[in-house]
Amino acid sequence: MTNSEQHAEQDAAPAAGTARRDWAWTRLETPIGPLLLAATRQGLAQVVFHADERTGRRALTRLEQYFGGPPLAEIPHLATATAELTAYFAGGLRTFTAPLDWSLSSGFNARVLHALADGVPYGSVVGYQDLADRVGEPGAARAVGAAMGSNPLPVVVPCHRVVASDGGIGGFGGGLETKRLLLALEGVLPPPLF
Repeated sequence: MTNSEQHAEQDAAPAAGTARRDWAWTRLETPIGPLLLAATRQGLAQVVFHADERTGRRALTRLEQYFGGPPLAEIPHLATATAELTAYFAGGLRTFTAPLDWSLSSGFNARVLHALADGVPYGSVVGYQDLADRVGEPGAARAVGAAMGSNPLPVVVPCHRVVASDGGIGGFGGGLETKRLLLALEGVLPPPLF
């Protein structure tokens, strides 16, 4: 494991002993598969790709430990995020406005993810190195890649819009087919033929 990967893993790990926080979750069926959404009273806190029963159970166990207890039935920000993601996948939303709870990201990863969320709009892409430059860390393209892998809020914080400088689409924690579908939805790539 490289140094930047170690930092990314540490940034992604919840702090032990976190005080109890109210949270709720839902599963949303989308064209890229089921997403698990978790929100707190501060905002949307996590989006989990491929949230089948097993993946969802693991994510919920981690969230219950991180937030210090079981989920509530409902949190207002969860309904907002669900509605916005539904509209996004239907082609009717280009900018998310649901509040975000950034507590599952910190340090360098959080700086990179904020720069991505604030500076790479729908239908555009940015290179790993360009994003490193935007956060004042020239030469940190690999660390930016690790930050993308730690993103607790994919789709809403659009790590799918970060591509390789050689013209390739780069890697993606949700899988390359998912990245292709998201970029096609936004008009960056042509839609798949089948």
